[in-house]
Parts: sequence; C-alpha cells; structure tokens
Amino acid sequence: CPSPSELRPSNGTRLCALLYADNSPYYEQCCAGDALEVPPDTDMPYLPHGWAGRASSLVVGTRCELTVWSRPGKEGKSRHFAA
Repeated sequence: CPSPSELRPSNGTRLCALLYADNSPYYEQCCAGDALEVPPDTDMPYLPHGWAGRASSLVVGTRCELTVWSRPGKEGKSRHFAA
C-alpha cells in the first residue's frame, strides 16, 4: 500500500484517500485491484456505481479523515479513519 504521504494520482494533485477493491491477509498483497480516488473536501453520501460493499482496503492521506457509514445516504453506524 502507498504511505499516507504518497497519495497522489498520476496528475500530481493531492488525494485524501484511496479505496481498493482487493485485499489479502498478506500486507504486501493488499491495496490491489480497482481503486477509488477520494479528493480533499469530497462529500459522497452514495458510492459510485459498482462500489457499494466492494471496498476492502484503504489508505487515508495525511491531514485527512475519512468517515464511512454502514448504510447508503450517511445512515447507520459510522466509522472514522485517519492516516
């Protein structure tokens, strides 16, 4: 997985989080498959099509916090992640 300070897409802008579709019990094989980029100040009450229940590993950038909910539309239980 990239370190929190390395979260930058190919165009060089800053990212707050990367969510990955694939995971593994072996750390070196985590953060694989499709990736969903989360730019700073993003508010997504609903994940893009095809991502609901799919994210299995994530990295949160420095000076960022990611909050996720157990149900669509910011409903249910929430959990906060930071670098």
